[in-house]
Amino acid sequence: MKCTISPILFVMAMEAILKAAEGSARPTNQGGGCSMPPLKAFIDDTIVLMSWCRMEFKPKKSRRLSIRKGKVDEATTFKVAEQQIPTVSQEPVKNLGRWYDSSMKDTRRGAETLELASESLLAINKCGLQGKFKIWCLQFMLIPKLLWPLLVYDICSTTVEAIEAKINKYTRKWLGVPPGLPDVAMYCRKAKLKLPMKYILEKYKCGKATLLTMLEESDDPVVKTVSHP
Repeated sequence: MKCTISPILFVMAMEAILKAAEGSARPTNQGGGCSMPPLKAFIDDTIVLMSWCRMEFKPKKSRRLSIRKGKVDEATTFKVAEQQIPTVSQEPVKNLGRWYDSSMKDTRRGAETLELASESLLAINKCGLQGKFKIWCLQFMLIPKLLWPLLVYDICSTTVEAIEAKINKYTRKWLGVPPGLPDVAMYCRKAKLKLPMKYILEKYKCGKATLLTMLEESDDPVVKTVSHP
C-alpha cells in the first residue's frame, strides 16, 4: 500500500536531515585542491531510507544536469532503479514558475514574457467587455501574471519598458483618452484625479529591490553571497 504525503512536508523533513548531517561529516579531499561535499555521499543513504519508508523516486519526474568545466555534459548519465533520469535539455523542468533548461540563461524568457504580454493584451482587447472592465482584467489578472516571471528571471529593464509601452497603448484605448496623453497623467499619485492603476515598471523595480534586500539581510552567509556574485 502506498500513501500520499505533502511534497512541502517531505522537502522540509529531508532538509532537516541534510542540515543535521552537514555539521557531522567532513568533506572528502579529491586532490588538486578539490573536495567532495559530504552530502553527495549521503544520497545513497537517502535511497535506503526511502526504501524503508516504502517510497520510491520516479525517474521520469526527475531531471539531471551535469556541468564540467563550465559546459553541460550530456554524456554523464544517472539512473534510479535501473531507469535513466532525463536531462533538462531533453525535458525542461518548471519549479515555482521558473523553467530550467540546458542553456542556463534567461535570454529567451524575456522574449517569451513580452510575447505573453502581447497575446494577452490582444485577447483582452478582442473580448466583448466595456473598456473599464478590460482595465480591471489588465490590473488584476494580467499584470500579476507578468510580475512573477519578471521577478524570478533575470530580465532587463528594456524588455519591461517594451511591455509597459504596449500596456499603455491599450490602456489609453480602453479609457477613451487621446493617444498622446502622457504616462504621468495615468499613474500620477499627487494629481487631483488619481487612477487606481499599477505601473508595471515601478512594480518590477520594487520587486527587484525587495529581493536584493532579502538576500543582503539574510542570516545565512551562503544566501548573502548570492547578492554579491
